[in-house]
Amino acid sequence: MPSLNRAEEGALEKRLDAGVWRDAEWQRLWLRVRERSWSSLAIVPGGSGAPPDFTLTIAVTLARIGTMHLGTPVQVADATTIPLVHLTQFIEELGRLKTEGELVLIAVAPANENPTTVTLARSADCSMLCVLLEAMKTAEARNTVSSIGLVRFIGQAVFHGLPEALADAGTKHVHHAR
Repeated sequence: MPSLNRAEEGALEKRLDAGVWRDAEWQRLWLRVRERSWSSLAIVPGGSGAPPDFTLTIAVTLARIGTMHLGTPVQVADATTIPLVHLTQFIEELGRLKTEGELVLIAVAPANENPTTVTLARSADCSMLCVLLEAMKTAEARNTVSSIGLVRFIGQAVFHGLPEALADAGTKHVHHAR
């Protein structure tokens, strides 16, 4: 029975080793994310339409940048497929990591695809909405924010293109806003 699914880097690491974590736009996004104090941050997709690893790719990239910036590991928890039966255990493990002083980025699935997403995002200290333009519907993003609660969001990141393209070409395609 899996508990806290720490993300496997595998293919993602190959893209990150290409130097995406050195990209100025990704670094700016990381610094914006750190303007607010948190131990756990949910990386929330604005809706359906992105590849399944959309939020995981973002979380792993930010974790790499954060680790380089802070000099301590930033953990990534892959919660994109957490079923209801494992939700309580997962949240308890997040609490344990928080008590231990760990920073954790939690990649979640679209709220309309996984019923645990809203609870997971609410259990985090805060959330960041990630929107893939021309792939996600505005109405879904609004519903996601409304379901989780606007006050729980530190901001949003808007991506122009698929995660593979973002990782390969840096973040000339990434814009962040409060």
